[in-house]
Amino acid sequence: MIKLKNIAGHFKTITRHRHAVIKHAFKAGIPLRGLLHDLSKYSPAEFMSGIKYYTDGKKSPNEGERLEYGYSKAWLHHKGRNKHHFEYWNDYNPKIRKYAPVKMPLNYVIEMFCDRVAASKIYQGDKYTDSHPIE
Repeated sequence: MIKLKNIAGHFKTITRHRHAVIKHAFKAGIPLRGLLHDLSKYSPAEFMSGIKYYTDGKKSPNEGERLEYGYSKAWLHHKGRNKHHFEYWNDYNPKIRKYAPVKMPLNYVIEMFCDRVAASKIYQGDKYTDSHPIE
């Protein structure tokens, strides 16, 4: 059963996170990346999972989905559509016949940094320190 508090809570959490990324992205000189950041989280493929596994904004709902299925369909959807995740930048390399990292453009590296800082601030709340994004 879908709980109204989960819908509202998840929407509030992802929107607070997105607004924090926008703020950091403007300061970092990549305003467009900030404005486009994480729009896929509002898609049914990610949002419905977020509602189901919502935990009062204390941690990513993807963790709950992983516990149930062994993987997160929402995360697979998300990382495949958002270039600020380093996981997006892996492809099969025919020279070594394995998956390997591909060079990530700088604007996405900057967005990734803004994302980590914002996510740490949202999930850690008053306990946030500058070491959290690295951890």
